[in-house]
Amino acid sequence: MDYIAAIERFAPEDEQEETDKGVILSFIRRHEDDVLLRDNSIAHITSSGFILNRRLDKVLLVHHNIRNAWAWTGGHADGNGDLIGVAIREATEETGVEVMDPLSREIASLDVLPVFAHRRRGHYVNAHLHLSVAYLLVCDELAPLRARPGENTDVAWFPLDYFIEEHFDAHDTRLYNKLIRRARTRAIHDA
Repeated sequence: MDYIAAIERFAPEDEQEETDKGVILSFIRRHEDDVLLRDNSIAHITSSGFILNRRLDKVLLVHHNIRNAWAWTGGHADGNGDLIGVAIREATEETGVEVMDPLSREIASLDVLPVFAHRRRGHYVNAHLHLSVAYLLVCDELAPLRARPGENTDVAWFPLDYFIEEHFDAHDTRLYNKLIRRARTRAIHDA
């Protein structure tokens, strides 16, 4: 799949998405040789999976080691332009769920996300940007869950009413609720 064409097809719904889409495409044009690699220490493409159960009334999150918070799954493209494949691979690796299906093969969200400086596996990682390409994924709520040591400490299902600022910062609350809304809209549209 041509990841650039998929990003170009994405239809923004607001000013933030329109701006972030433009920033991502502009950065890709300037850094096409290494935008899919974390070697680009300014910004690089990542792919995330927002995982829901098949009834679309619960979300599967991991307790992220670096952020020390509950978060969606995702990771670096590491040179792989099959971004939906990256999102599915990361989701299965980080949750232990063996079968993960896309709710849609189309991008659900484009976001430029800040990453603060941190240490990973004993090495300093400078502050940079993740050019986040997100997909909606679904899986069986009864599938066995397994944390991935070194990346997260727990995996758990959360009801949709959990996604408020009492539990997440304002940015994550907005992002996660946008993805919940899009999952419901796509399910109705596809029905």
